[in-house]
Amino acid sequence: MVRQEGGGAPEPRGDGRGAEVAAEVRVSRRRWVVVLLFSGYSLCNAFQWIEYGSINNVFVRFYGVSAFAIDWLSMSYMLVYIPLLFPVAWLLDKKGLRLIALLGSALNALGAWVKLGSLQPQLFPVTVLGQVVCSLAQVFILGMPSRIASVWFSSREVSTACSIAVFGNQLGIALGFLIPPVLVPNVEDVEKLAYHISIMFFMTAGVATALFILVVIVFKEKPPYPPSRAQALVQSRPTEEYSYMQSILRLLRNANFVLLMVTYGLNTGCFYSLSTLLNRMVIHHYPEEEVNAGRIGLTIVLSGMAGALISGFWLDRTKTYKQTTLVVYIMSLVGMIVYTFTLDLGHLWVVFVTAGVLGFFMTGYLPLGFEFAAELTYPESEGTSSGLLNVSAQIFGIAFTISQGQIIDHFGTKAGNLFLCSFLFLGSIMTAFIRADLRRQQANVENEHTKAMPEACTVPIVLEESKL
Repeated sequence: MVRQEGGGAPEPRGDGRGAEVAAEVRVSRRRWVVVLLFSGYSLCNAFQWIEYGSINNVFVRFYGVSAFAIDWLSMSYMLVYIPLLFPVAWLLDKKGLRLIALLGSALNALGAWVKLGSLQPQLFPVTVLGQVVCSLAQVFILGMPSRIASVWFSSREVSTACSIAVFGNQLGIALGFLIPPVLVPNVEDVEKLAYHISIMFFMTAGVATALFILVVIVFKEKPPYPPSRAQALVQSRPTEEYSYMQSILRLLRNANFVLLMVTYGLNTGCFYSLSTLLNRMVIHHYPEEEVNAGRIGLTIVLSGMAGALISGFWLDRTKTYKQTTLVVYIMSLVGMIVYTFTLDLGHLWVVFVTAGVLGFFMTGYLPLGFEFAAELTYPESEGTSSGLLNVSAQIFGIAFTISQGQIIDHFGTKAGNLFLCSFLFLGSIMTAFIRADLRRQQANVENEHTKAMPEACTVPIVLEESKL
């Protein structure tokens, strides 16, 4: 319940956002459990995304299919997300966080168990089915970080909380690069190979099931009190005032958000393509180095997790969304260029270093995009804005993965990586044109001023937007 302060009726804002409510603002201790649990099943889902791609050559030999077919196991995540975004975002707005968490964690566990039926070379269609079910789970996961942060965390914690929520997904990708090459060695005997694959699938299914049970027991819809003034305003809005389609149209008419949606898609699409094709690129220059290829992927993601957490802390303290996003984007481009020209030098330690620098900025960018979008689009639903960002990422991810794979096959890895560099350059230029219209921060500041004003005061306060 939200307890009202004062005895008078709330005065209308006069700006179309509905009545302003002076609600008690209080953070819940459960908030950290909720965000860590979400990170856990997001981790498991991300692991299942990349577990095939990180040992692409092993699964090619086991199932007797092409490398492109194994690539599609990763791209299925991107393809399934695109048509299902809007129904799931609508469900998130209508039914709330708990139902979406239950569906996401349940589908994630179900997909893991289906894969256990694909432990023979002729059963490739079964592993495709399991991966598609996991892809469905991802639709209920990717749009959640900024929504969980807004619903459960104070205005001083939202960026850090969003980074932690994204952190789980990145850690899952990191483990997806690290664990499969260790658990599934490239042995010749097909029966031994099936045994090693079964161990990986059983472990994943067990963890996914345990996480689903925890979600059922622990995950709550929202805290008893709104954690911020901005969230109190959103919760006070009558349900009938909200139209999902109108919200999408308003977002697509927001020029700053559209620019961010395209630039986010370019950056994240490059990351998806790089992750999917990393094993092929490393093995091309360093034969029989499957384990080190996985470790390079691990390095990219671990350094990106550090970048994500640092950027989250930085944003919570400075609120410099535009400057931080632009700097990180440009450094992603620089990192990609350096990685491109050092991959074929013949020294694996150089690849580890350059991949780490690239990952720090490229994967560190992911939570920045979510939080910047939440600022630019307030008071629209964070699930809808995050979903549109992710659709952009999936579309570019599929296009980049297919295109870069073909370029690598015909012209080599350097040409394929330069292809990605050109789009990161374009994204950097477009990011510079995004105006920092920080609406959520403005709402928090306005409400703090309103709370401090005497009840009799009726003179509106007009705050100038900071030029960022």
